[in-house]
Amino acid sequence: MEFTFVVFFVLVAATVFAGVKTVPQGQEWVVERLGKYFTTLKPGLKFIIPYVDRVAYRVSTKGDVLSVGSQEVITKDNAVIITNAVAFIKVTDPTRAVYEIQSYEYAIQNLVMSSLRAIIGQMDLNSALSEREHIKARLQENISKEVAAWGIYVQSVEIQDIKPSESMQRAMEQQASAERFKQATILEAEGKREAIIRESEGKLEAAKREAEAQVRLAQASSRAISDISEAIKDNDLPAVFLLGDRYINAMQKIAVSQNSKMVILPSDLPAAIRGILGKN
Repeated sequence: MEFTFVVFFVLVAATVFAGVKTVPQGQEWVVERLGKYFTTLKPGLKFIIPYVDRVAYRVSTKGDVLSVGSQEVITKDNAVIITNAVAFIKVTDPTRAVYEIQSYEYAIQNLVMSSLRAIIGQMDLNSALSEREHIKARLQENISKEVAAWGIYVQSVEIQDIKPSESMQRAMEQQASAERFKQATILEAEGKREAIIRESEGKLEAAKREAEAQVRLAQASSRAISDISEAIKDNDLPAVFLLGDRYINAMQKIAVSQNSKMVILPSDLPAAIRGILGKN
């Protein structure tokens, strides 16, 4: 009799204990009655009917972080880049979160990956690398529309990393190196061309000045000869004396030179000078 009473007391206590539930803050529990959704328990002390009701899901209503792994994405100009992201989400309707989708975390991760591929696939490489905020805004907009039916609120989606693949980085480095070499070659060629032009201009200017000097020298010589001819007319003795004196001085300078030499003097110096003057 006592044993039966003890067993009965234990069963009653276990039944009462099974019907009393304490839901912690930051969680909501989904209760099913005979296999069908019945209610959602909010945080606090709650009661259910033992053996009829059961807590089917314990859903966290705190913000959660979903990491989206790295993936290769092809841009509009066929460049391969590697990107990953994180999504900050919060469950606003636990009932829909557990009954509308098998696993909302897995679904959101795949949704972010596919949306990210679609967005970057519409951009060229330079835009994809420089417009991170634009990609983030479009990604969050697309994700929010999709997950709203699951009772999920997307607080933010952040692009953790977006960079060219290793092969693409090597190609970009080679391209940059070729571009620098091209610019250096162009600058060198332009420098040489400028130097040639300036050298030619200098030579041309020197030739012009040399020609002008020759013309002026010829004009001066012509005037000098004309003046001498006008001055001496038939009296050539002063001219003969002057030219003879210069001729003798020149011969003296040649004679005192250290270089080996052979000097030939005309036998009739006055006649030679008259010949220079053009007089017989």
